[in-house]
Amino acid sequence: MKLAKREKYLILTAAVCIVIFLLFQFLIFPILDSKKRTASGLKAKETGLDEIMKLSAEYQTYQKSSQGLQQALAGRKKGFTLFAFLEEAAGKAEVKANIKYMKPSGSSGTGPYKESTVEMKLEAITLEQLVGYLYRIESPDNLVNIKRISINENKKEAGYLDAVMQVLTFQ
Repeated sequence: MKLAKREKYLILTAAVCIVIFLLFQFLIFPILDSKKRTASGLKAKETGLDEIMKLSAEYQTYQKSSQGLQQALAGRKKGFTLFAFLEEAAGKAEVKANIKYMKPSGSSGTGPYKESTVEMKLEAITLEQLVGYLYRIESPDNLVNIKRISINENKKEAGYLDAVMQVLTFQ
């Protein structure tokens, strides 16, 4: 079969186009895709590394805080109990007679430190007495904090307050 010169050029051009197409499809495009995947994988690894660095810094902060908590707990009086501490502070603030109730709660929490809480109600106290009592019990030295407080006017006596508070510490 004899082909004209024009037909030979057309077949040669088609063959070159097919070879170029196959080169792009099976060699160049996969290499470019591989570079993109590598770049996106590298970016994901960098993001993961940044997250690990942030978590490490956060862990170090918690570690230091935990050591400070250990030191504060070691600095408390031996045999410290939240209930006794609150009663003693009430005596000093002269509100012991105004205590309606004190309910200790069991320890809760996970890890080496347990949270101990006492819920208490003070009735018919003045604002000055309440502030004085809160000043005495909010003690960073003893790790005692007010978790929740509710203050209402006393319905029986004008000018007096009722306060329900939940006080916590760590053991």
